[in-house]
Amino acid sequence: MNSHELSVIPISLWVLIAFILICQGSWMFWDARKRGHNAWLWGFLGLIQFPTYLIIYLIFARKIFKRKASG
Repeated sequence: MNSHELSVIPISLWVLIAFILICQGSWMFWDARKRGHNAWLWGFLGLIQFPTYLIIYLIFARKIFKRKASG
């Protein structure tokens, strides 16, 4: 993608992307701090890309897929 193609993207789309990334990073930071994880790392990763690091956070830090205790 060259600089001319980037200038064709409307400013409202850039604002929407920035808003989504800031919300995601902020939520991941606050939630990781509340749960005792490395909040700065998760917050920074949340600002980089959507939704990859959010999915990784939900699986590994929040452990949304919990194993049932056998027995």
